[in-house]
Amino acid sequence: RPFHVEPTNIVSVNDDMQRVTDEASAMNKRIHYYSRLTTPADRALIAPDHVLPAPDEIYVYSPLGTAFKVDSCTDGYGKNYSIVTIFVIWNTMMGTSILSIPWGIKQAGFTSGIILILLMGILTLYCCYRVVKSRKMIPLIDTSNWEFPDVCKYYFGSFGQWSSLLFSMVSLVGAMVVYWVLMSNFLFNTGKFIYNFVHDINVTDIVPGTNGSNKVICPSATSSHPPQNRSVMFSSGNNTGFELFEEWWNKSQTVPFYLIAVLLPLLNLKSPSFFAKFNVLSTVSVVYLVFLVTVKAAHLGIHLEYNWFTENDFFVPEFRILFPQLTGVLTLAFFIHNCVITLLQHNRNQENNV
Repeated sequence: RPFHVEPTNIVSVNDDMQRVTDEASAMNKRIHYYSRLTTPADRALIAPDHVLPAPDEIYVYSPLGTAFKVDSCTDGYGKNYSIVTIFVIWNTMMGTSILSIPWGIKQAGFTSGIILILLMGILTLYCCYRVVKSRKMIPLIDTSNWEFPDVCKYYFGSFGQWSSLLFSMVSLVGAMVVYWVLMSNFLFNTGKFIYNFVHDINVTDIVPGTNGSNKVICPSATSSHPPQNRSVMFSSGNNTGFELFEEWWNKSQTVPFYLIAVLLPLLNLKSPSFFAKFNVLSTVSVVYLVFLVTVKAAHLGIHLEYNWFTENDFFVPEFRILFPQLTGVLTLAFFIHNCVITLLQHNRNQENNV
């Protein structure tokens, strides 16, 4: 229970045990008195603010008479700075849908694709702003601990609450499945690279390719045929060990289960602030991807033919009737509305949320 302790009587675990002052004992008795006046559900007879100490003066009182400071009760404890919150929101949105945006621009057309990205960004930004402001628009109710489903329940009843939860779960489950596939692929390629490096195995692509999918457009004056993705492997090790490695290091049958041993300990951490700070590290990978794409684009050059009447190998239409496919991708790429309130709750400067 909270009570006041003189600074000279505040001890740590390694210090000698000291008795608290009479003032601290009197405050403890007053708290007991208020708690016995009525049930905890009755808010009319709770202890007034002038009886309780300030948040930075709250301590844990032990029967032995010692007091320990509770750091979690101090203002700002476990909170993130605004720059950390910004990166958390950014990394949460930088999901797998961004990998599909080039395909979406192809389906919508180059010019219409750029316009749709800007318009959908403005629309989702406004919707997210309304979600953040929704809690404060409810009068006469303490909504400091509310989530977005609670706001939907206030306006639309149980139907609104469960509808918001259902759509949030659908998007989250889909994202988790895709992320699990991507993490498995990343772990598989990392392990294969380490094995090839240790055993002096060199795998070289004859021409640039994308591992069996659509080929990279690399126009060459010496060849008019599209590149074919082939690999040549130079090995100095035995084939028995390589076959055993291929059996135990399989992309779809073994590696996805290895992720459980890596991620299960992390899932047992209770601090959301840790995950927020840990999520900032992915900013490094995002910056690397932007830098890599910029360097590759500068090296390969731009090969677009804006010809409205005749098509060629590198023709890119400006507008296409399939533009709704890009809008569907963008709604998921910009979707953060179900968790933005939770992310902003851990911001140290709440006045900067909106």
